[in-house]
Parts: sequence; structure tokens; C-alpha cells
Amino acid sequence: MQALSPPTASLEWAYFLDVDGTLIDIAETPDAVIVDAALLDLIARLYRLSGGAMALVSGRAISDLEKLLSALHLPLAGQHGLERRDAAGRLWMHAAPPAAKCTIKEALAPVLAQHSDLLLEDKGLTLALHYRQAPQLAYYVQRLMNQLAREADAGLEVQQGKCVAEIKPSGIDKGTAVAEYLAEAPFTGRRAVFIGDDLNDEHGFAEVNRLDGISIKVGKGPSCARYRLPDVAAVRRWLGDALRGE
Repeated sequence: MQALSPPTASLEWAYFLDVDGTLIDIAETPDAVIVDAALLDLIARLYRLSGGAMALVSGRAISDLEKLLSALHLPLAGQHGLERRDAAGRLWMHAAPPAAKCTIKEALAPVLAQHSDLLLEDKGLTLALHYRQAPQLAYYVQRLMNQLAREADAGLEVQQGKCVAEIKPSGIDKGTAVAEYLAEAPFTGRRAVFIGDDLNDEHGFAEVNRLDGISIKVGKGPSCARYRLPDVAAVRRWLGDALRGE
């Protein structure tokens, strides 16, 4: 069944927003993205006018999100929910086994030396191997990262994304981050909205669907999301509609 266009946005809802591919266009490398003043203004206004019931839920680390957001201070879930800053400013962490992470990095060193177009991103709690500049290596990267996670035998799993395979602790994802926020003020009791574009956002969609919320997939591809928007510009317009007249 084809996904529908979402209903008109409301300031009474709780918003959980992915970043790359949802609020900003994907670039060749994570550091090359552009965050414009119009987006910062949109985020700041939505956060204020929704009574603080808005959180960014990203694969990026919180420290990276803070650099992108400049002076904005709001709830952030980073590294697919492994780290989370709540509405009160408290930081919650789900740590990865450091020994296993070091072993995996050592195993990847010769791979990176052989394939210069691959990029390993150490986010602190996860290891992400990007193949955006070498898409022909997709199967190789995915198989390798699954093998390394399995051999580590440390409760790790691989999260697939757009041209990236990321090793992370099992059982924590964007869906668990959403559930944690919804148990806290000011999110409690509101209808949940999750917007994302990637495979790692499917956990968020599933959690919001379970709660009869609004799940929105950005772009093409199979998804459990109930609604769809075509691109980043459409997401910004849809969110902006909630702010009109305010």
C-alpha cells in the first residue's frame, strides 16, 4: 500500500527528527553538510512553540550535533540513541565495550590502507564505515562489518544506513530513544511524530506506529512508515506549516 501525505502538523504533538537526509541534504562526507540559518530558525521556533516537545534523533554524536546547531540547546539523541540529552539537560549513556571497539579498529586499519575511498568514523560509542565514495564496495563493507561484530562476541550489531555500516551495542536504537523521551516531560501524553529517511530510522517508525503516532519516511524506498514526504525541502515546508500564524 502506498504511503500517504502526512496530516497538517500541529504544535500539540511531540516531534522526533532525524538530521542528515531529513533536515539537511546528505553530503559526500559527514563534515561537508550545510546547516543554513533558515533551518536553525525553523528548529528554534518549533522547539519553543511546541513547549519544548522536540528532539533531534540522529546517528551523529551529540558533540557533532552541537557544532551543527551553533547556539541552540535542545534535547538530542546521538549515535542512534546510545547517548541522549533529555529536556532537563541531563545526559544518559549506553556505553560500548572499549576492548572490542579497539580490536575492530585494528582489524580495519589494513582495509582502510588498501581502500582509500573508505572512511572510518569513530563516534565514541560506535564505529561507522562509510562507502559513499566507493559504492561498489557496499557488499564487501557490509559483510566485513557483520563479521567483525560477530567475532567480537561483545553484544554488538551492525546498523545499515545510506552508504554506511555502523557497529554499535545491540538493543539500543532510535526507537528506544523515542520511548525514553515519551516517558518524560514535556513529551508525555503527546502524539509522537518521527521523521527520517534511512534504514536506521525504521526503529523510530516502528515505535511511533506502535503508539498510533505519525511516522514519515523521507524519499523513496521500502519502509514501515505510514506517511511520506519526497525530500528535505518538503520536510521543512511541512514543519513550517505548524508555525504559520504563531
